Amino acid sequence: MKDDKLTIVSFLCNWCSYEGADKAGNARLNYPANVRVVRVMCSGRVDPEFVIQAFKEGASGVLILGCHPGDCHYKKGNYKTLRRIYLLKRTLEGFGIEPERVRLDWVAAGEGERFAKVANEMVKTIEKLGPLELSEV
Repeated sequence: MKDDKLTIVSFLCNWCSYEGADKAGNARLNYPANVRVVRVMCSGRVDPEFVIQAFKEGASGVLILGCHPGDCHYKKGNYKTLRRIYLLKRTLEGFGIEPERVRLDWVAAGEGERFAKVANEMVKTIEKLGPLELSEV
C-alpha cells in the first residue's frame, strides 16, 4: 500500500539530523515527500505534547532524529529524549496509538544516506500500519 496521505512529521535536531537531511537532499537521495521536517534546536526539546499534537492534526507517524549519543551539542539532550521516548510510547498505547508510529533514531550531520534510509524505513512501517484513526481525545 502506497499512500501519500500518510504524513510523517519529523523533528530533526538543528546540529546533526537536520544537516544530515540537508546532505541527503543535496546528494539527491530518495526519500518520500510525505516526510515533513520540523527543525528543532535539540531532540531533547521535543516535548511529548508536540508528538501528541502531530497525531491530533493528522500525522500517521512521528520521527524524532537527534545527534548520536555522546555527540549532542547540548551535552545530554539526546539522553533526555531517549529516557522520555519510553514513557511517551506507553502513554500513546493508552490512547490506542501503536508505539511503532513513533521512532527515535540518531543521524549525524554527515550521514545523508543514513537519513534517507531511516526516513524510508519509517515510511514503510507507517504504510504497513495504515492511516491513524483517532477517536476524540
